[in-house]
Amino acid sequence: MKFTRKFIILLVFLPITSVFSQNYTKYNLPKRGVCAHRGANETHPENTIAAFEEAVRLGAQMVEFDVRMTKDDQLVVIHDESVDRTTNGTGLVKDLKWEKIRKLDAGSWKSKEFEGEEIPLLKKVLVSLPKNIWLNVHLKGDKKLGRAVAKTILAKNREHQVIIACNKKSAKGVRKVDQNIRLCNMERKGNRQVYIEETTKKNFSAIQLLKKRGDSAMATDIRELKKHQVLINYFYSNTPIEGMKLFDMGIDFILTDQLSTMLKAAETVGIPRSL
Repeated sequence: MKFTRKFIILLVFLPITSVFSQNYTKYNLPKRGVCAHRGANETHPENTIAAFEEAVRLGAQMVEFDVRMTKDDQLVVIHDESVDRTTNGTGLVKDLKWEKIRKLDAGSWKSKEFEGEEIPLLKKVLVSLPKNIWLNVHLKGDKKLGRAVAKTILAKNREHQVIIACNKKSAKGVRKVDQNIRLCNMERKGNRQVYIEETTKKNFSAIQLLKKRGDSAMATDIRELKKHQVLINYFYSNTPIEGMKLFDMGIDFILTDQLSTMLKAAETVGIPRSL
């Protein structure tokens, strides 16, 4: 049987497209909504299993968390360079081994109710979260971290729901492992237009616009991004009226520290909570 070149190309690319379509349909991922910044951090200790589970209970459509690498190459979920602020320990994450980090109390600083809460490993977080919401995974590291995180995501079969927020170096690491994992461009420029142009030209799946850059040209920026099918995250809003305005303008996901309040605002504009 003879195959035309066009048919061969179709055979090569059809499986990849079909996998993403099937995953999206299978898990019914939200098209828009509220992103729980570091979990439900208003009431729970940030970047912990407790905070993520509360975000899921409340109905968040997306959960954001940060990943760093320990001295012995373990992937831990924590925002800061050091463990000082959110645990009873001290030191830089990159200088500490997992055996020490796992014994730290990452909950008492928030409330006695969360005493003993741990800094979790990425693989534990992935397993704890449902497959029908988006995971906004913010990488705090370089190419090595990007490779390791990508491998973990694939091993846990979570690529259908993950958007990796990364810089230029960590993006290279992710793409070295898998070209199809969605990436959010975090290499922001002094000029938003340049930021948008680089996001679209370098095939990023998502962008994260900043509140502090102002909204004077927001409508134009959103139209340009939508034309290129780029998912738009917005950092951040804790105000219902502002949130409803942003959704009306076309923002896809709003990062917030006031999760319960913003979820109610989203409902008023027809965005249901995740189940």
